[in-house]
Amino acid sequence: MRDRSLFRITYVGHATVLIEVGGARILTDPVLRYRIVHLRRRRSPLLTAWQEQIDAVLISHLHYDHLDLPSLRQVGLATRLLVPLGAGTLLRQHGFTNVEELRAGERTVVGGVPVSAVTANHNGTRGPLGPTAECLGFVVGSGQQRTYFAGDTDLFPAMHQLEGQVDVGLLPVWGWGPTLGPGHLDPYGAAQACQRIRPQVAVPIHWGTLYPMALHRLTRTFLIDPPLLFREFMLRMAPQTDVRILQPGEHFELVRGSSEESGRRQERAHLAQPLQR
Repeated sequence: MRDRSLFRITYVGHATVLIEVGGARILTDPVLRYRIVHLRRRRSPLLTAWQEQIDAVLISHLHYDHLDLPSLRQVGLATRLLVPLGAGTLLRQHGFTNVEELRAGERTVVGGVPVSAVTANHNGTRGPLGPTAECLGFVVGSGQQRTYFAGDTDLFPAMHQLEGQVDVGLLPVWGWGPTLGPGHLDPYGAAQACQRIRPQVAVPIHWGTLYPMALHRLTRTFLIDPPLLFREFMLRMAPQTDVRILQPGEHFELVRGSSEESGRRQERAHLAQPLQR
């Protein structure tokens, strides 16, 4: 039986996060391979336990580094997929049988845990000749166990509406190369987002995992610096938020304190054992 009091965040890498809350196991934008298109994964663990017994997968948009069909097949063709409007046809054509399309503002429930789709400011085209769908973020959980998964996004005016609604913010701080195109948050932009949202804890994601082949031999700074810069900006711009930098494979738990510590939380960070290759 699953522990319904468990609230654990595991950073698998890039935009892939395992959210365990209220007894549900929810996986975001799964990339569970060591190579995808022209990108490779830095040596970091990929544990099969992270993709087992998944209650739902959240897909933020159709880009290949967020919607990876082989990775979704590893999770299972019958796994429930919560996807943006316009993504369903592509997934059903590839054999996925439990696809639910959502618009920003719509809400559903996964294993008793509420999941709300929210706006994201990003390009939703699956290039070069693929379909176009909306882009989403998601808020998972209720009470004092609410997690905002931003997917890929730039700042947008309605982000202010999330203030007071988020306990943990999973915020992209970079991408997979030395430069960023439009529709992304960099470390400064992610800190601005935290000013608007005011989560208790912020976890930088979408950094340090994928890189174009051979490019990391020329420069490694884009694989290392973004979360450190994000933390520096946060100390000045949103010091009320605790920044948790997780390397791919690490997780932390937020548990309610005892009666002597009512209203407080204790946090523990752990490193997963690397996959033997």
